[in-house]
Amino acid sequence: MSTTYFSNFLESTKKQFTYYRLLGNRTFDQVSDTDLFWQSPSGNNSIAIIVNHMHGNMMSRWTDFLTTDGEKDFRNRDQEFEDLIKTRADLMVKWKEGWQILFDALDSCNEENFNQLVYIRNQGHTITEAVNRQLAHYAYHVGQIVLIGQMRCGKNWKSLSIPKGASKDYNKIKFAKQKKRGHFTDEFLDGEIGNE
Repeated sequence: MSTTYFSNFLESTKKQFTYYRLLGNRTFDQVSDTDLFWQSPSGNNSIAIIVNHMHGNMMSRWTDFLTTDGEKDFRNRDQEFEDLIKTRADLMVKWKEGWQILFDALDSCNEENFNQLVYIRNQGHTITEAVNRQLAHYAYHVGQIVLIGQMRCGKNWKSLSIPKGASKDYNKIKFAKQKKRGHFTDEFLDGEIGNE
């Protein structure tokens, strides 16, 4: 494995995770306290329940990431889907704690340990596989959070991406610039898009 691949993978992965964390944060900023706990008539998960599940998953998967199975004895997955979070403050504590342990675990990866296997329920994963598994999982749930936010805010929703009907203008600006190496999240993280 080359040093370039290792550093590029970790840098890109951290940016992707940061992007999804920010999508969640910008959704929380737009919805009311009541909307955090809203459930559809069919009983789908609320934003708070999704956050509680993500927190439980993150604490299990990323605690001692390189040395213990990602499905920890302390995890109670079924309980993650109960109404345990009662306030916005509690939700934000769990949200921040989950992401912090994730980024701490990524920081523990280096060229010396990058080829070791990580186990989840006794199934061996390369670090790349384990990270990609969780990246896809969290993107799935953050998408649910954003969708609920859009539904609850209605016309007051502020786009987290290129606003509807603005793609041609956005592309015109982008293609007027010189080609350069970059990550697609850079503009979002810098506030160039999704911050109107």
